[in-house]
Amino acid sequence: MSRSLEDILFAAPGPQARAVTNAVSAIAAAVLLLLAVAIVFRFHSAGQLDAPYWEFFAWPTTWSFLAKGLLGTLASSAMAAVIALALGLVLLLGRLSRLRLMRWPSIAVIEFLRGTPTLLLIYVCFLVLPSVGIKLSTYWMLTLPIGLSTAAVVAEVYRAGVLAVPRGQTDAARSLGLTEVQVFFFVVFPQALRYIVPALVAQLVIVVKDTTFGYVVTYGELMQNAKVLIANYHSLVPVYLVVAALYCLVNYAISKASQRLGRPMH
Repeated sequence: MSRSLEDILFAAPGPQARAVTNAVSAIAAAVLLLLAVAIVFRFHSAGQLDAPYWEFFAWPTTWSFLAKGLLGTLASSAMAAVIALALGLVLLLGRLSRLRLMRWPSIAVIEFLRGTPTLLLIYVCFLVLPSVGIKLSTYWMLTLPIGLSTAAVVAEVYRAGVLAVPRGQTDAARSLGLTEVQVFFFVVFPQALRYIVPALVAQLVIVVKDTTFGYVVTYGELMQNAKVLIANYHSLVPVYLVVAALYCLVNYAISKASQRLGRPMH
């Protein structure tokens, strides 16, 4: 008997699957632990973990400077995510349209943005647009390219979710007299979101990481401020360890916030 997509995605694993998962997880954890110990030992041998390299973290000004960079990262990534989610929906509607005049341009935009590196789009905003009289702030020079680049991927993620919704849901909604717009926004799209939450979370994490391109336009994000600390205190490894921990905390918060949306429908 075939299983539904929702059962495959959300059903609890059986005893054999749990045993395999636990074994693989234990092996992976052991390998990562050994790797972490080896790296820490290497850093310690090189003197990178000595107390003088950590002293400035006891100063409030250091954390204030990092917090300012973190706020810059969050501000840019949040706006880029809004642009990506909204524009991705517009591109999806064009991609699924029955009108060629809307469908083909949407496909062209999606493929162009997906195939163009984000860094190249940033350089366009930084170097090309000012040469034709269009001047953006450093915030938009970073945020807009990230949002545009991510929107194309989000549009395809949306489409995968929409196509995963059983056709019977659409037919049943139409039989109740709902219009095509009502069917999409009230029946199909809400169910599609349930299927694509993991993929959307992955894209939001990528958005946060893409803000590290802020160095190109000298935007004051977390990584840019970290480089300033490294230049001033010559503390390469400690600064990067702290910054990596901050990025992990942000991405963990994104993952936890998405769990409510990602719960299976009953």
